[in-house]
Amino acid sequence: MNRPSLLLLLLLTASSAARAQVGSPRADLAIGGSAGMVMNRVSFTPVIKQAWKNGPTLGMTARYTCEKYFNMLCAFQAELNYSQAGWREVIDTSADTYERTVHYLQLPLLAHLGFGRERGGAKGYLVLGPQLGYSVGDTQKRGGEWSEQTLALRRNGVTQQYDLPVQQRFEYGITGGIGLDLSTRSGHHFLVEGRYFYGLSDIFSNSKKDPFGRSANGTIIAKVSYLFDILRYTPH
Repeated sequence: MNRPSLLLLLLLTASSAARAQVGSPRADLAIGGSAGMVMNRVSFTPVIKQAWKNGPTLGMTARYTCEKYFNMLCAFQAELNYSQAGWREVIDTSADTYERTVHYLQLPLLAHLGFGRERGGAKGYLVLGPQLGYSVGDTQKRGGEWSEQTLALRRNGVTQQYDLPVQQRFEYGITGGIGLDLSTRSGHHFLVEGRYFYGLSDIFSNSKKDPFGRSANGTIIAKVSYLFDILRYTPH
């Protein structure tokens, strides 16, 4: 299955959670915000040795719960996030250092499946779906000597990334994770979550004449969120 087909399948899977009405119906809408930290690496071909690059993430969340199927609460969740990705190189042939920060606006569209107390308790949950993003800018940080001699020592002779701007600003991929939702009976939700994003697109062009065949983000996300109900289902 190619990358666009996989993304379309995930979009259909996420949207089906909002349309399904097999179990007991719900109509709960919660909104709020989130903040956390990301750790990112870029999967390069040819390989560039890296450490995890840390950065912040923050954003807004809307979650619509549409049904309860046995003990599983089914919801559709959309987010708009700002996040810092990029990479931090490990250069062990000289004292040079290099770090690239790529700033993204991201739109995850997620199926949200919860197991536990619907209100007034703890609920574990899974999230899975496609994520779209757009790079709004990038910055570089260099340290060390940065001479022709130190550049010539780079492993695999790979140095093209230093002068190469982000060429593919639009990004898409798959994200998923697990979390815990602590809710009150009055409709407040406190969430802690871990998530991983697997990029299906590249940040640099990847034709045969380009230096990199692959340059995709891989991100570990840890964040906390606060949501509050603005619509609540009341059974008749």
